[in-house]
Amino acid sequence: MSEYEDLQREIKGLDLGKIDSVHFSFNESATHITIETDEFTSICPRTGMPDFGKIIVQYLPDEKIIELKSFKLYLHRYRNVGIFQENAVNKILEDLVASCSPKFMVVTGEFKARGGLRTRVSARFERLKN
Repeated sequence: MSEYEDLQREIKGLDLGKIDSVHFSFNESATHITIETDEFTSICPRTGMPDFGKIIVQYLPDEKIIELKSFKLYLHRYRNVGIFQENAVNKILEDLVASCSPKFMVVTGEFKARGGLRTRVSARFERLKN
C-alpha cells in the first residue's frame, strides 16, 4: 500500500487551509451561485500520476457566500495530495459547507480520462428544515 493510499483513511481530517466566506445581504432571496474551474489537479494515489479535472460548485447561500480568492488557493493545495477523485469531491463539499453554511450545495468533479475512463462525481448537501 502506498503512502497516498494510507492518506485515504484519514482524508476527512486533512487540513488544506481555510476557505473564507463573506456576509451575504440577500439571504432571503433564491440566489443560485455557480463557481467553476477547469484547473483542478491532484495526484492519483495508485499511480502517483496527476489527475486533472473541472470542479463545479452550485449552491444557495444563506448568510454567507464563498470568498473566491481563498477558494482558489484552497483548490491549489490539492496539487500534491494523493486523493481519489470521489474523496476529493466530498472533501471539497465538506470544507465549503463548513465555511459558508449554505441552504443547499452540490459539488461536481468532471475528471479527464484515465485509462480510457472519464469520471464524474457529485456530492450533495441540503440543510434539513426544522
